[in-house]
Amino acid sequence: MHVFPKIVLLVETSREFGRGILDGIAKYSRINGPWSFFRYPPYYLQPDDWKRVLSWLRGLRADGVVMRANQHVRDVVKLELPMIVLDVNEEIPGIANIVTNETAIGRMAANHLIELGFKRFGFCGFEDVLWSRKRCKSFCRTVRSSGYDCHMFQQPKPRTPRSGEKEQRSIRRWLESLPKPVGLMACNDDCAQHVLETCKLSELKVPEQIAITGADNDRLVCELADPPLSSIALNTQKAGYEAARLMAKMLANKKIIASRITVHPTHVVKRRSTDVFAVNDNVVASAINYINQHANRVVSVEDVAAAVGLSRRMLHNRFKQAIGRSIHDEITRVRIQQVIRMLVETNMTVTEIALAMGYSGPEKLIRYFQRETGATPLAYRKNIKN
Repeated sequence: MHVFPKIVLLVETSREFGRGILDGIAKYSRINGPWSFFRYPPYYLQPDDWKRVLSWLRGLRADGVVMRANQHVRDVVKLELPMIVLDVNEEIPGIANIVTNETAIGRMAANHLIELGFKRFGFCGFEDVLWSRKRCKSFCRTVRSSGYDCHMFQQPKPRTPRSGEKEQRSIRRWLESLPKPVGLMACNDDCAQHVLETCKLSELKVPEQIAITGADNDRLVCELADPPLSSIALNTQKAGYEAARLMAKMLANKKIIASRITVHPTHVVKRRSTDVFAVNDNVVASAINYINQHANRVVSVEDVAAAVGLSRRMLHNRFKQAIGRSIHDEITRVRIQQVIRMLVETNMTVTEIALAMGYSGPEKLIRYFQRETGATPLAYRKNIKN
């Protein structure tokens, strides 16, 4: 009788990050396995007692473990099993770690808001959380390198358990004090939803006065918000797949491998909370709106100028003054982002995407995309997904 490897998954499934990692692991198992997966019985069947978890692990005689970092991780390390730990603040030596590129997340959020024309920026996060501090540092550095100031709200570590009402009052005062309009990044989607609800209490309009983006793209949290929240998507599925591939090597070699797997941001999932253009020039705003509405068509600079009733030269000058980019640059940016969304969020073929973008076939799209990103559409998709 064939014995399948027993892999224990101590990863919560209530968050998008954990679900994405598990999606990638499951995909690897379907293609290369199968493996047998074991999850500790849920809270309504077992008390939350870590000693019981360790006892269960020993009795199971597992072949490998994938778990979220917590204060008990070193107890599991002592079992000397092939092991992968995710969501670590500091990498644990001697084992495989899944880490997140927090710097790239902060930079992507900042660039998204800058591209929308904002000149005032804010970051809301938590001083006692390392990944929040890293995202804040990168966000503010990117904003300042573009010549703008960044206002920070970093809730300090509480001496007593956090009070949601007290925190909301502090955030509310901070939001009301910000110069408007402002582009704001929250450290994650939960924080972004909290900020959005606080804006409602202060009758601050989102996105007109405060445009908000979160991070991690927890779709349920983002869609529960009103207006729905924009967020930074992560390639957790790819990281999960790579983690499973690494686990397979450890199982085959009977050897624990110290390694790092990195979760990278892929793109901004733009929803209503940043669906705005923060430019004072109404003509430029109309031109940008036209470009976005026609993102799936091959439009020229002349088309845009005609749509707003100005000469090409006059609109070009006003564009550069308002947002620091040319009309052509904006058309390219919007179309490339549209292609990226279809590559990452759908299973459309390159030919189907090309037709949807107004091309007669895939050749022109491939050349266009490769010139702007340095990769072919298929290579880009493969790098993001698996």
